[in-house]
Amino acid sequence: MNAFASVILAIQMLSALGMIGLILIQHGKGADMGASFGSGSSGSLFGASGSANFLSRSTAGLATVFFVTTLALAYLGNARPVSSGSVLEGAAVPAAPAAPATSSAPAGDAPAAPQGAAQIPTK
Repeated sequence: MNAFASVILAIQMLSALGMIGLILIQHGKGADMGASFGSGSSGSLFGASGSANFLSRSTAGLATVFFVTTLALAYLGNARPVSSGSVLEGAAVPAAPAAPATSSAPAGDAPAAPQGAAQIPTK
């Protein structure tokens, strides 16, 4: 099933790149206004209005392929068996704390006071 998911992922990437290219090629709605005043040509490779129909239909087809592959990958990602336990039950248990370091002070001395604690003088 891993190879099947890789094929679907490749199709999804190709459709996404194709969709990006087609969207960048298309003219905006305001592009026709400039052509009427002489800035730019209204004719193109597909004719005056044929490019909008071809490019928009191609974009819609690639968008459909993209969404279908997205749903297929989501289904394959959730196709594993469902457990009744918590997600945290499978988490790794942290290591036990390290043993306290031995001090170089002689055994008869009192332990050092923590920082900020008042020290009582001894006689």
